[in-house]
Amino acid sequence: MRSIGIGLLVALGIGTSPSGLAQIARMEVHPFASSTLTDQEFLSGQGPGKPVALGGELRLPRPGTDKLPAVVLLHGSGGVSGYVIDWEQDLNAMGVATFVIDSFTARGIYRTDFDQSQLGRLNMIVDAYRALDLLTKHPRIDPARIALMGFSRGGQAALYAGLQRFQRMHGTPDVRFAAYIPFYASCGTTFREDEDMTDKPVRIFHGTADEMVPIEPCRAYVARLQAKGKDVRMTEYEGAGHVFDWQALKKPVRLDKAQSTRRCELVETDGGVVVNAKTRQPFTFADSCVELGGSIAYDEQASTAVRKAVREIVETVLKAP
Repeated sequence: MRSIGIGLLVALGIGTSPSGLAQIARMEVHPFASSTLTDQEFLSGQGPGKPVALGGELRLPRPGTDKLPAVVLLHGSGGVSGYVIDWEQDLNAMGVATFVIDSFTARGIYRTDFDQSQLGRLNMIVDAYRALDLLTKHPRIDPARIALMGFSRGGQAALYAGLQRFQRMHGTPDVRFAAYIPFYASCGTTFREDEDMTDKPVRIFHGTADEMVPIEPCRAYVARLQAKGKDVRMTEYEGAGHVFDWQALKKPVRLDKAQSTRRCELVETDGGVVVNAKTRQPFTFADSCVELGGSIAYDEQASTAVRKAVREIVETVLKAP
């Protein structure tokens, strides 16, 4: 573990942004054990997977000995990018500790958007559970006030980490996140028992103009969960696209080779096999429903609104001062 005090951070010129830097009292880098599994291994519970030691960055917003609320942050297919750092600083400024997981580097992955087959879509759920185990033992973190927030690929993990079945299979008994906050998550796969969602708050944020990860499957999934009485809500931002909260992304960026399952309908079948609903064959990223290309762009109105919404979650659920 490595820790850096705020004086050294300032001396090194690290984190000089006014939004969150002044709130950082301490930064710690924690290695923690996780495992690498295929989606079939994850869904079927076959084997422990390949062990891997990941890294996570914990930032504490103030000195002292009091217990702090925390948010675990899961990055998207591009790795730990600027929008993750934006949220790290914003949450710290709200008095919340943050734990940013790097799910790629230790696995030898740089980015997955051009080749999503490099890592199972569900693997980051395991990473999130292991990070939760670590944080519940930290002397400055309140184990009852830890939320999970994820973006795109990480948003899908943040959403489905709330499934009771997955928590039983891969989580630690009686250790749960206090809230689940997925951003522009993919909801295009129907998993077994996927209506048996946590009773903790699930708050989804999505742009209506997202061409990389369309909103329609999430609308249908949220409706199913709400019909079961689950505390799940989705806030839609009209005209906002993928990664609408990345404040530095002032001009849209076109990712012509990025893979998208936007036209795929996927279903979990026997033995944890995910199949293409149209062909009934095991899904791969070579399937004809997989398309290439899409844009990401900042939307100031949506970004401002979602930050207000997250602050409300922090105040009401995590009870941050």
